[in-house]
Amino acid sequence: MKRGMFWLVLTSLMVTSLVLASCNPSTTPLPRTSLSTTSTTITTPNTTTSINPTATTSTTPATTVVATTTATGNWWDSLGKPQYGNDLNLLVGTNVSFFDPYQGETLMSMMWGWTEQLFTTDWTENPTVQPYQMGYWDSSFAKGQLLSSWEFPNPGTFVMHVRQGINWQNISPANGREFVASDIVFHFNRMLGTGNGYTTPAPYWGTVAWTKSVISIAATDKYTVTMVWNTPNPEFILETLGMPGAAQSIENPEAVQQWGNLYDWHHAVGTGPFILTDFVDSSSMTMVKNPNYWGYDERYPQNKLPYVNRINCLIISNNATAMSAMRVGKIDIADAQPLTLAQGMKKSNPEIVQIPVPSANGLSLDPRNDLSPFTDINVRIALQEAINLPEIAQTYFGGTCSPDPLSLTSAYLTGWGYPYSQWPASLKATYAYNPTNAKALLTTAGYPNGFNTNIVVVTSADMGLLQIVQSYFSSVGVNMTITTMDSASFNSFVGTSHANTGLAQRASGTLSLGGINPIRDLSRLQVGQPADVAMVNDPIFNAFYNQALAATTTSQVKTILMNANQYVAQQHFVISLLDPTLFNFCQPWIKGFNGQYGSTAGSNGIFLQFYYEARFWVDEGMK
Repeated sequence: MKRGMFWLVLTSLMVTSLVLASCNPSTTPLPRTSLSTTSTTITTPNTTTSINPTATTSTTPATTVVATTTATGNWWDSLGKPQYGNDLNLLVGTNVSFFDPYQGETLMSMMWGWTEQLFTTDWTENPTVQPYQMGYWDSSFAKGQLLSSWEFPNPGTFVMHVRQGINWQNISPANGREFVASDIVFHFNRMLGTGNGYTTPAPYWGTVAWTKSVISIAATDKYTVTMVWNTPNPEFILETLGMPGAAQSIENPEAVQQWGNLYDWHHAVGTGPFILTDFVDSSSMTMVKNPNYWGYDERYPQNKLPYVNRINCLIISNNATAMSAMRVGKIDIADAQPLTLAQGMKKSNPEIVQIPVPSANGLSLDPRNDLSPFTDINVRIALQEAINLPEIAQTYFGGTCSPDPLSLTSAYLTGWGYPYSQWPASLKATYAYNPTNAKALLTTAGYPNGFNTNIVVVTSADMGLLQIVQSYFSSVGVNMTITTMDSASFNSFVGTSHANTGLAQRASGTLSLGGINPIRDLSRLQVGQPADVAMVNDPIFNAFYNQALAATTTSQVKTILMNANQYVAQQHFVISLLDPTLFNFCQPWIKGFNGQYGSTAGSNGIFLQFYYEARFWVDEGMK
């Protein structure tokens, strides 16, 4: 009875979220409650690719590609021909609370459904080359979305050329007018307090360090924006503006002027492929196809976007409930699922495609470098050598992740950092499992019988993994107690007050964060920065950040990042664990999906990036 009632409720939720009134597309502004889409079907072969988690250990990051290159055509030909029509049902694991870029850049923001960004990824690039699955993409792979091109005529001056032919959604008060340079200027002036009547930064953006690097922004003509920075580094500028997020998501000025802000979802107006038509707090969000959208599919330039008629976002905070909906086809895509769930899903629903992706949040243990005994590098090396990383990778993580220790910069960001394969044997030895040498190092440090310590973690931490580490430490005489705290208490106790006296572990870790830009990696162990949980204050490392900001080319920045990564590895500031593999699920009828970052806001509650959703399609024959 309970099970039947559950599905009755879930089905009712789905039906409610799918209801839309419709009317024919018009050249007059469309009311938000009267939007329709047309459906054109293009025949496509039924092709299904299903990836099964394996128990093989790799020493290098693995990228799984759903599409393969054909002998005579483009690499994406094997995906089939796109079809128009149908709905796309997405999981959102965290309630939506922000609809306005002015409010900040949080895990609950959803402005990307209707706004668009200055930059995006190159959709024509093969996934074996372009890391679609990461939150950061190399600037060499960045492509303009609202911009057609950009340039740096001199150090610190960034000139943006607006793509012509873009129109705001044809709803009041934008009424479908052309998107122009002054719209970008309004966005940044509003956030930074630099013009258009805004004299102080937005509460959130005023606290973000990079915003203080912007000197001025102005429209030099209808389609040109000139932005002046106090840094000569083009890589810093592109990393800052090119990152997916609210910083480069452009809202409509008329909407802001009419309503004062866009905090109410009814006021969401953008240039994007979908129009927000309904939002039910903690329940669902519905967006329908923008009939006047300007964009075309880069892989199929003759195809106007988007392909699907509507996107239904189901807000389900309980992941077990969400996965039940996935199993019966109520959800099309869900991301960031752990290995155990992927294994269970493979047994119950082998037809569901599983795409392994890096978590982009490498796990580490962060000792207080400013407190004994962790001030002694011998102690830090001893703790590292007490942990058998290959054994954990093979047994606990089922051989689905690399057994290599992590570097500061993610190994998935090709061309950046200091890959483990380049480490000399002498450095690798200090990360290899060697409990005998670990005991000897502890004796050298003055702890022949080990010592007692503690670790503070958030309640969502992987307790199974921590208990394994606890056992490894115990074998060399280090007794570690584990204290859990909710996220807010942890941030206050560890991040703000620095009241912990031993180790700490954050969900995002300190090493191998693939979701942030490389230059920002240098701030995570920078003295005085909130991210410096390990309380590192090393003048050599501190100098790397200023060197990076002063660089004038990307190649110079890459060299600095390599040196910084090498230094962090040598100094053992933190104890490296591993970067677990997560799994993105999609139904076999969803085409174009390759585990793209931000394609859903699943268990991690991350941003939705509807640039991708506009390019996915539903294989009607398979569904």
